[in-house]
Amino acid sequence: MEKDYLQSIAKDCGLFDDSADAVSKIQALDEVYERDNLIEIYKYFLTVSKNTDILMNVIRCSDRIRDKRMLDSLLDLLLMKNLEWEKDAFINVRVMCAKAIANLKDTNAVTPLLYCLNNKNENYKIRLACADALGKIGDKYAVAPLIEVVKDENEKSVYLRESAASALGMIGDLRAVEPLVSILESQKGIWSKFTFLKERVIEALGKLKTDNDNRVFNALKNSLVDESAQVRINAIEAIMDSENPQAPDIIRTCLLEDKDEEVKKNALIALYNLTGREILDEVANGDFSDGLKMEAVSLISEYEDE
Repeated sequence: MEKDYLQSIAKDCGLFDDSADAVSKIQALDEVYERDNLIEIYKYFLTVSKNTDILMNVIRCSDRIRDKRMLDSLLDLLLMKNLEWEKDAFINVRVMCAKAIANLKDTNAVTPLLYCLNNKNENYKIRLACADALGKIGDKYAVAPLIEVVKDENEKSVYLRESAASALGMIGDLRAVEPLVSILESQKGIWSKFTFLKERVIEALGKLKTDNDNRVFNALKNSLVDESAQVRINAIEAIMDSENPQAPDIIRTCLLEDKDEEVKKNALIALYNLTGREILDEVANGDFSDGLKMEAVSLISEYEDE
C-alpha cells in the first residue's frame, strides 16, 4: 500500500488528531481490509501515532493476527527506536509489545528481548515482560542470560528473578537444574524474604526432567518443611510429577503431619493422582479433619462420575 493511502486511512481513523472514536475505528478495519493490508496498516500506525491508547489498541489488533511480519515494528516500539519522548509514558505500551512479540514465537526477537532484560536501567515491568517472552519463545540461546538473572543476588527486583526462573522452566533446558537447585540449597537463611522466588524455582525444577534427579528430588523434599504453605504445596506438585518411587510415601507424610489444611488437601489430591481411589476411602472414613474428609468425598464423587 502506498504511503499516501496509509496516511489517508490514518486520518480517517483519527490518528492525527487523537479522535475519541479512533480506537473503535481501528478495531473496525478488519471488516474492510484483508490480512496483508491490515499488516501494512498496523505497521504504519505503530510508527506515526504518539497516543498510548491508540498504540495499545493497534498492538491488540496485530496480536489477533499474529503475523511475523509485524515483528520489526513491534521491536522498534519495544526498544523505543522511533520515539524521542519520555520512556515512562510508554511503559504499558512496551509491556504489551513484549507480550505480542512472545506470541509470534520468532527467535529473531531473542536478542532484542535480552537487551531489554539485561538493561538494569530499564523499567522493571519491561524487563519482567521480556523475561516472560523469552520463556514463551523457548529459544535455548536465552538460557544462560536467564540463569545469570536468577542467580544475581544484587538484582534490585526479586520479581525479575522470579520471572526468569519461570522462563527457565518453560524453556526446559537442563542447564538450569544446577543453578536452580543451588539457589534452594544455599540461601535458606534469608529465604523468608524470597518466598515467591522459591515458589517459581520449585515450579521450574518440576518441569526440568533429568535422568540423574536425586539432587533435584532432595531439594524438593527439603522444601516440604518450608515456612510458606504455598512453597510446600508447590513442592508437593513437583514431587508428584517427578516419577520418583519415593514420591507417594513422602507426600503421605505431608498428608498426615503437615499443620496446614490446604497443604493436606493438595497432598491428598497428589496421592489420589499417584495411587488411585484407595487413599480417598481411607481419608473419608478415617481420623481426619472434616474439611479433609469433605475433600475426599468430593473427589470420590468425581471418580464415580467418570
